[in-house]
Amino acid sequence: MLMRFRIAAFCVCLVAGLASPLVADGGSDARWQIGEPIVTYWAGPGADKPLREHEAAQVRAGGWNLGWAQNIADLDTLYRHGLRGMLVIGTPDIDDAEQVKALDALIATVRTHPALYAYHLVDEPGAGAFPKLGKLVAFLRERDPAHLAYINLFPTYANEAQLGVSDDAAERAKVGYPQDFAGIHTDDKTALRYREHLRQFIETVAPELISYDHYHFLKNSDGRQYFLNLALIRRAALEAKLPFLNIIQACDSPAEGWRGPNENEVRWLTFTSLAYGAQGISHFRYDIGLWKDPATPLPLYWAVSRFNRNFLAMARQLQPLTSQGAYHCGQLPLGGEALPPKSAFVPEPPGQEVLLGYFGKVADRPTHVVVVNLDYRNAVTTTLAGPGPMERFHAPTRTWHATPGGARASLDLQPGDGTLIRLRQ
Repeated sequence: MLMRFRIAAFCVCLVAGLASPLVADGGSDARWQIGEPIVTYWAGPGADKPLREHEAAQVRAGGWNLGWAQNIADLDTLYRHGLRGMLVIGTPDIDDAEQVKALDALIATVRTHPALYAYHLVDEPGAGAFPKLGKLVAFLRERDPAHLAYINLFPTYANEAQLGVSDDAAERAKVGYPQDFAGIHTDDKTALRYREHLRQFIETVAPELISYDHYHFLKNSDGRQYFLNLALIRRAALEAKLPFLNIIQACDSPAEGWRGPNENEVRWLTFTSLAYGAQGISHFRYDIGLWKDPATPLPLYWAVSRFNRNFLAMARQLQPLTSQGAYHCGQLPLGGEALPPKSAFVPEPPGQEVLLGYFGKVADRPTHVVVVNLDYRNAVTTTLAGPGPMERFHAPTRTWHATPGGARASLDLQPGDGTLIRLRQ
């Protein structure tokens, strides 16, 4: 009943907004594409209440390019600030004629809005909800194929009941996975259960983007499954030929036992995601970790604004390429894969704690590599040896520069920082 009322009320607001000059004429029947890599947030402006003008300005100034909207007025506000919008619609029941009518009216009104990018459906559904979600996603895609139906998934540390996948079901499905976890250091029980969750989601819902959250920094330690989660998401996304987005931690939560990450730790989360092939990041939570006081941003806001812009610039460069591997040098974490022998790019000395994300257009012939300092407490200097002369990307200016050492690049990396290298063009 609540959902039925929400959509009906929403449609009244939308009809009132039909005369807005910000609504474009005509719609697009083109299938949704990611376009600009995604930089967004959770629990911030527009996510659970109407968006205010100064909040949209804060979002834009902070380097985010996808805001949230509760109604058409919010979409107008986002458009005025050059932002894309994710419209919250929930999960209407398309087997209910009244709700279908309201949803059709909503789509017909907003699908032409120049700020609309996605419909937000639900956060962290279990596998039992996938059939209904699949029907809803298909309904939205039929009526508005140009906009994403957004769903966010649980992390690996969700329990059996949350994921909706029993250990027995995961074990029975094991035979369906060719080359299970080859090369990945993993806990098979956790990995099998989560991979089965991903398989059911992709096959039943047919999403166009895989989004998940994972909160790694605990009160007295770090979690163990961050790279396992990244590895499983990356593999599922590659197999399904889908982009993926990682919701990263940007606040504390005493109830959950999390510590609030500092600047170096958020940098580490940002660039490890990029090295594994993420085409999007989101911050949880915007309104606590990044902007606690509406009038005064926290120091983390300014650091994140730099990371957002650098992530976006580097992700744009990688967008035409395919992730070919994410390799850990030094200690191998749960979920990590060691750098193979005779790799195209090799750090020197070899024992340093760095991550290499390989990218290229031709299989097994990487041309680009994201190098990440896995030490989020200390800066590191490393040398990257490549198969030929190289260039380094300067993210703030979006320009490439030849490395002085030719086929050997000396890299000074801040704690948790990442840089992008390619073979000289």
